Amino acid sequence: MVKIDAENRACLAVLLLAAVVLVAAAWLRGPEYDEQYTLFLTAGVPRPAWPETVFPAGLVHALQSGHADIASIARNLRATDVHPPLYFWLAALWRQVAGDSLFVLRLLSVLLGLGAIGMVGVIARLVSIRPALAMLLTLGCYGFAYTGVIARGFMLAQLLVLTGLVLLLSRRSAWSGLTAGLLFGAATMANYLAVFVPVGVWLLMAGRLSCRQRPDAASTLRSLILIPLGMTPFLLADLWFFIAQRHTRPGQFPPFEWLPSLSRLGRYAAANLLGGLPHYVGAAWLSPVFAVLGLVLCVGVGLVAWRWRRIADPDPRWLLLAAATAPPIGLLALGLAFDNTPIELRYLSFAVPFCALLLAGALGSLPATARLVLTVPLVAIQSLALAGMASRIETMQPARDTARAAQHLADDTVILLPHGNDGVGIVGAFAREMPPATPLLLIEAGKVRARLAGLHPAGLHPAGLHPAGLHPAGLHPAGLRPAGPLRVALAAMEQDDSSRLALAEAKSILAGPCWRPIAEAGNLTVHERHCVSD
Repeated sequence: MVKIDAENRACLAVLLLAAVVLVAAAWLRGPEYDEQYTLFLTAGVPRPAWPETVFPAGLVHALQSGHADIASIARNLRATDVHPPLYFWLAALWRQVAGDSLFVLRLLSVLLGLGAIGMVGVIARLVSIRPALAMLLTLGCYGFAYTGVIARGFMLAQLLVLTGLVLLLSRRSAWSGLTAGLLFGAATMANYLAVFVPVGVWLLMAGRLSCRQRPDAASTLRSLILIPLGMTPFLLADLWFFIAQRHTRPGQFPPFEWLPSLSRLGRYAAANLLGGLPHYVGAAWLSPVFAVLGLVLCVGVGLVAWRWRRIADPDPRWLLLAAATAPPIGLLALGLAFDNTPIELRYLSFAVPFCALLLAGALGSLPATARLVLTVPLVAIQSLALAGMASRIETMQPARDTARAAQHLADDTVILLPHGNDGVGIVGAFAREMPPATPLLLIEAGKVRARLAGLHPAGLHPAGLHPAGLHPAGLHPAGLRPAGPLRVALAAMEQDDSSRLALAEAKSILAGPCWRPIAEAGNLTVHERHCVSD
């Protein structure tokens, strides 16, 4: 009884720590491209029709403050994106209740993340692994914490998959397999890639059933039938969305090649567990940091292999291994099938809790002193990685860094911002970091010269750039003032081929005889026009 109480207190302490860490990261991290689509979609404006002239940054806030209904979200998703609807439906309801800000929306992911960590503890207890240690290592994994603070559907899918596994492992009723299948199916409606874990688990169960006689063969066979039965309605709904979406993001990933894909897979797998420390140490420290991280990974993998027979019972440990390896194998198979490389850190995050459970099982099987010696440096490294995730600009997308440089510019400097392939990610992320009156001009390949030619200093006073006073040209008459030199700042925020082409064209024009560079900060360059031939 005393041991159970101590374990419960330890688990509660980890949950409280997780709440502090995730809320802090949600508050401190800069806005991301994909989060803007969540905001625009749930506001009912999935693809804004931006003015072709100067408009204020506050227009983005105004457009993102609306509320869309369930049907319009589903309709817009089928037409404009490559994701299923469940998370966006939940996010829309959350925004109506809790508020419209990005931080408030991120708190939804934080709550889902706390639930997922709780489910990790339940799984650990069911398979005789130290629950608090498994929860702590899961929280420390960069990929888990990162997906637990961004306003996307990864953590909802993670929570549903983990809850399904809890039901599958507990086997409290003959229908646990059906309920688990329903949860697995719902997870795929939060993120298509969540399907890898239940598929891996199902294949393992089928393989082990066929290998030898088992005392629980009837129960396993029933689960093998009920899991797909529960998932089927959701998979059919996924198919209805995917068929409409499959051509909406051409060229999103580079073509598939084995060696680059395996290299990318290895890098992101390591980053999921140990974070981005190499990104925020000086060049002199890179080699030692890589060596230490490589050693830690090798020790972790070696420890799991060495203590394999002491990690839980045979069935649970093989199930955890299947769940941990299914996402990377699935991504490789997906890339090979569609000739692209869909390997990103957050896609691999579905494997993270199971890696943490295996490692916790291996560490927990050691004597107390050895366990402490190995656990403390691992947790220290993970803590440094999470501190960097929350505070270091190197781990964030460039919107915040670019905006900080832009905030020191004169009020009448027009920010030239790439439209990108959808007009959502770059525009929304940058504008949310700027004062509402900041003048923005979107640039697109083939249209840069015409849009620059239409700029005149007379209409760029900040008094004329309030969203409530928008005129067709994006300016309010009260903003007119005598003409002076025209200044523009080019925000070199590359996200896709469209933004790269637009930036290359803008740089070529701004290198011409009528423009001269006057300042540079990070990926922001300021130019002044001194003639009008352009």
